[in-house]
Amino acid sequence: MSLISLNNLTFRYDGSLDNVFENVSFNIDTNWKIGLIGRNGKGKTTFLKLLLGEYEYNGTISKSVQFDYFPFEVRNKDRMAIEIVNEITPLTEDWQIIKELNLLNTDAEILYRNFNLLSGGEQMKILLISLFLKGDNFLLIDEPTNHLDIETRNNLTNYLKRKKGFIVVSHDRDFLDKVVDHIISINNTNIDIEQGNFSTWQENKDRQDNFERMQNEKLKKDIDRLEIASQNTAKWSDKVEKTKYNTTNSGSKVDRGYIGHQAAKMMKKSKVMEKRIEKAIDEKASLLNNIDRNDSLKIVTLENRKNPLVLAEKLQIKYDNKAILYRYFNKNANRRGYFEV
Repeated sequence: MSLISLNNLTFRYDGSLDNVFENVSFNIDTNWKIGLIGRNGKGKTTFLKLLLGEYEYNGTISKSVQFDYFPFEVRNKDRMAIEIVNEITPLTEDWQIIKELNLLNTDAEILYRNFNLLSGGEQMKILLISLFLKGDNFLLIDEPTNHLDIETRNNLTNYLKRKKGFIVVSHDRDFLDKVVDHIISINNTNIDIEQGNFSTWQENKDRQDNFERMQNEKLKKDIDRLEIASQNTAKWSDKVEKTKYNTTNSGSKVDRGYIGHQAAKMMKKSKVMEKRIEKAIDEKASLLNNIDRNDSLKIVTLENRKNPLVLAEKLQIKYDNKAILYRYFNKNANRRGYFEV
């Protein structure tokens, strides 16, 4: 076991003002089977390419293993599959290769066929077993179930369940549930990593989202209540302050010091409420940031101003000697009938 450590990883594309990742830090155990999830455009493939060292970034990525990316482009596909396997992992013996293919429920005869003539699923198997046979690497697997039939996908699922040491990107939730034991989630404002499969992660996220929604509603009500109370208290303070210069019914002056003290207490109370409002607003701003919102789609139908002359309804064709009879419904005349061609 070894660790892959990310410390303060920050990256943005040239010409962009916003960071794709900012100060990301966490550790990955190389024995983990990790599902990488996130909405399209959040940076899943970018993250994999950062691990591969294809982009410049700030921060550090420390590792003691080699990363390999799947799928990858094969040079010179016009040769036997066994030659490609031997090129990727030259120290592997034939029996080890055959064993891996058996785990994928695949006959070893495909090794001795032209790689270019293999199906997409067969090519996938050849490349994947080659990477796992290297042994000292950590695989970055990008959408492996694309374009696979059900049987091949099930074989791949069972194969990966036996393996360890990879990150897999997939939108197939059932697939992730069966093959991973950790989830890295690229959210709107951060990256989370937690133990469990996709369903475990989804359950935890739903619980967190619901808590934040309830907390958000509570804070919203508190802010509204405090704002009204603060405004009223400030008004009362100002009103009391003005009475300092009034006189009593007997003509004597009021106790200005006492009134000023009361007005100051009310104003202080108002300021305390304002601070509570600011604190509640800050807490509210930290909520709901990782909840995805879907904009509503409104479709407005355009009125068709053309009046059809004839609207056919349950149209039938009748062969009667040489005549073809059409049943029709005349919308304008509001009557049914037949016409002959």
